[in-house]
Amino acid sequence: MNTLKKLKVLGESAKYDLCNYVDPNFETYASGKIPGVYNSTSPNGHCMPLFKVLMTNKCSNDCKYCINSKSSKLERYEFTPEELSNLFLEYFNRKYVEGLFLSSGISDDIDPSMEKQIEVARILRDYGYDGYIHLKILPGTSYDLIKRAMSLANRVSVNIEAATHDGFEELTSTKNYKIDIIRRMKWINRLSKKDPSLAPSGQTTQFIVGASNESDEEILKMTHELHNKFEIKRSYFSAFNPIENTPLQDHEMPHPKRTTRLYQADFLLNSYGFSFDELIFDERGNIETEIDPKYSFAINNKELFPLEINEASYEELIKVPGIGRVSANRIITLRKRRKYIEKLEELKQLGVAIKRAEPFIKLNKSYQATLNF
Repeated sequence: MNTLKKLKVLGESAKYDLCNYVDPNFETYASGKIPGVYNSTSPNGHCMPLFKVLMTNKCSNDCKYCINSKSSKLERYEFTPEELSNLFLEYFNRKYVEGLFLSSGISDDIDPSMEKQIEVARILRDYGYDGYIHLKILPGTSYDLIKRAMSLANRVSVNIEAATHDGFEELTSTKNYKIDIIRRMKWINRLSKKDPSLAPSGQTTQFIVGASNESDEEILKMTHELHNKFEIKRSYFSAFNPIENTPLQDHEMPHPKRTTRLYQADFLLNSYGFSFDELIFDERGNIETEIDPKYSFAINNKELFPLEINEASYEELIKVPGIGRVSANRIITLRKRRKYIEKLEELKQLGVAIKRAEPFIKLNKSYQATLNF
């Protein structure tokens, strides 16, 4: 079988799995000149090209949203561990990529399929490659194999796909939500606590948004729970995309801004210290798509604003639209030096988005703008 043909098919199939790097220009990946290269951007802005591919698109699962479902009529391909590790090393040595993201369908039983991914990582480590590896843990993988995967990978992940048991059952009949998914997340967390050297970058997960009838409120409750219980480093939200010749080919797509608002709300919960009760949902349990959730909080809590910049605590400052964690820390640092802010231009120099923040702040008791609530 032609290696390039395999790579084009299995690299394209891998685009549905999100990882810890998000490409702001996703079309670069889909139409890139070099198959399998995912032009990614890390949270700190560093561009990190990943070799992102499936071990195989053969699969015994029946996920209704997935092109690789066992019922799909498509050509099936599979790499051997030796083929894939050699291909990665060729890309790496040519400086096409800096890291590996490896996922897979389940071509036979679960553990033999997982062992093939682990073997790729083992070959690379034995070769001397010490860079980034992210391994996707297949649902139902045994405890011992998860531990082996974590001993070789920087990060691992199990795709939860749905926020509730009922929502999960809408999508598949071949996987068990509590046993195959939640229990494996629990094992990963337990192993990490016992030995922090195992998958030191932790674990992540992914939700398919819009494939079932789950609300944003249900999704965010679960992401918050996973963060608190299993120390999930990040939850990714993949917007459902109807694929021809799958059971959900006629299912409606979610609003184009829905996943963006979920990311923003999840960030408020897990990085900004917002409580779940401070998020604003409509009567259907969904977030407003036209405005971001932080702005929505502010206009629904007008008694808290405008906030005096020279007196507010860090916790109060980061709830102001246009003020992030970095700019809030800069404001607090200046105050500790007995330097107080008198002009909007000074806030702008500290990184504050002035147009967003103006209606919600005061400087030396003076209102900066008005807002019609």
